[in-house]
Amino acid sequence: MIQKNSLSQTVDAIGQAIHERRQIPAAERKRVASWLVARQGLPGAYAETFAGFAAEQKSGIVLFTGERINSASARHILGEETCRALRLLAVRDSGVNAALKRADAGLMQCLERAALDPRNTNPGRYCCGKCSVGLWRNLLSGGLDRQEERLRRGVMHLRSVRDGKGEWQKFPFWYTVLALSDADLPEARRELTYAAPVLERAVRKAPASTQYARRRHELASRALAAL
Repeated sequence: MIQKNSLSQTVDAIGQAIHERRQIPAAERKRVASWLVARQGLPGAYAETFAGFAAEQKSGIVLFTGERINSASARHILGEETCRALRLLAVRDSGVNAALKRADAGLMQCLERAALDPRNTNPGRYCCGKCSVGLWRNLLSGGLDRQEERLRRGVMHLRSVRDGKGEWQKFPFWYTVLALSDADLPEARRELTYAAPVLERAVRKAPASTQYARRRHELASRALAAL
């Protein structure tokens, strides 16, 4: 499960195991969690979270749903996603708990600074659409604070950025659908209903052979089934 030269690919492998509802042995979960924690605070880490490797910091990362993210957004989202992965591994360990508290504190400082901007009146939004979805994914795993309020307010913002074609401006479509499909909120179901025509077209197509295409096909089916 550990990809020795890639934090993002390791987080992706954890996500895939959880997506498939695979049992991860306790010893393996602890080994992987310890490896993730060792990336905390290294050069390139965002706000006391977890640093990708040099190639990831230079060229960006690929999200679970296949979109490529670069620059500061990649560092931020990788930090949020690593927090999520650590929580879902559910390892009872004081070192892991301390790492998550430190990461939460760092991210909360960023949220508090963002809240000082008079233009930012929504506690569920971050600097941009893609980073907002990364924030939602961490909130959904139990991270940070005011989870339901931040999620509701953040997801409600999507209505104002609909493009009229089933997608949202400045929000990566499949990554957004991934977060919405995990959010048991009427606001999330409303946005998935809006996106249903795009999801239905995706389901009608035979899934391509690539890993990300298969994930998107499965995600579209799952999101539609929840409506």
